[in-house]
Amino acid sequence: MDSRIGERLKAWCVDHPFRTLGVYWPIRGEPDLRNVYEELFANGMKLALPVVTGKDAPLRFIAWTPGDAMQKDQYGIGIPASGIEVRPDAVLVPCVGFNEQRFRLGYGGGFYDRTLAQAPRPVAVGIAYASSLTAFEADAFDIALDRVITESMQF
Repeated sequence: MDSRIGERLKAWCVDHPFRTLGVYWPIRGEPDLRNVYEELFANGMKLALPVVTGKDAPLRFIAWTPGDAMQKDQYGIGIPASGIEVRPDAVLVPCVGFNEQRFRLGYGGGFYDRTLAQAPRPVAVGIAYASSLTAFEADAFDIALDRVITESMQF
């Protein structure tokens, strides 16, 4: 399934050639697209990984090249050791769940919502398995994604 999501993501990136793409390091069974990140980088796209800076703060994005030195953050997630902050034009947002209105369920920290609430707002692309589509009402602070890509659909 991850390879099908990756193929859809690569096709989307061809149609939307952003300078810098915020990607994510997969945790808890999220789609693993690290090999796609390598291909995107090889084709000239700059990449960045998110870093949690505080409980109620938006994410920061740190420039990342596949193979760069990594360290673990307070949650045990790999982050670039370089510390060079960048502002991506688009970000991939892993989804625990999502609805037809392109709102997402995450792990409850609100980090992506706070990040997307900032100006200028990056284009937000949810990455999920199609089986994660579910019905739920968004909260007032939730921010809809611009696109959701799964192994069998994108909308």
